[in-house]
Amino acid sequence: MKEKIASTVQIKNKRATFDYEIIETFEAGIVLTGTEIKSIRMSKASLVDTFCLVEHNEVWVKNMYVGEYFYGTYNNHSSRRDRKLLLNKKEIRKIDTAIRNSGFTVIPLRLFINGKGLAKLVIGIAKGKKEYDKRESIKERDDKREMDRAFKH
Repeated sequence: MKEKIASTVQIKNKRATFDYEIIETFEAGIVLTGTEIKSIRMSKASLVDTFCLVEHNEVWVKNMYVGEYFYGTYNNHSSRRDRKLLLNKKEIRKIDTAIRNSGFTVIPLRLFINGKGLAKLVIGIAKGKKEYDKRESIKERDDKREMDRAFKH
C-alpha cells in the first residue's frame, strides 16, 4: 500500500529549474499535522512561489500550499502556514552560509512520499539565472526534443 502511495505522489516545482541554476540539493523531512499529510497523499499541494529561510538554526519552508483536507473538521490546518524542515546541523550550517552569500537562495524542488510513507521535500541551493541563461535553457530543451523526434523516425 505504501509503495503505491510513494510512486504516485510527486509534486514538482517546474519553474525552479527554469528560473534558477541548482548548485546543491538536500532531502529534508517536514513537520506536518495529520490533515496535512492526508492532503499531500491526495496530491493536494503546490510548490509555486515557495522558498526556504533559516531562522534560529532551523530551516522553514514558507508559502507552501497544502490544500485543506476534505474530511477535516474544526481542527483542519491553514493552507499556507510555515512548516519546519528536518535537517541535521551540518546541512543547516551549509544552507545558512549559502544564503548569506549574495545571489543564492534556497528553493523547494520536489515533494514526495518515500517508501516508509513519510513526506520528504527536496530543497536546492540555487542561483538566479539571467535572461540569456533562460533562453539558452529553452534552446537546449528544443534541440533535445528535435533529436529525440529524429531518432524515433
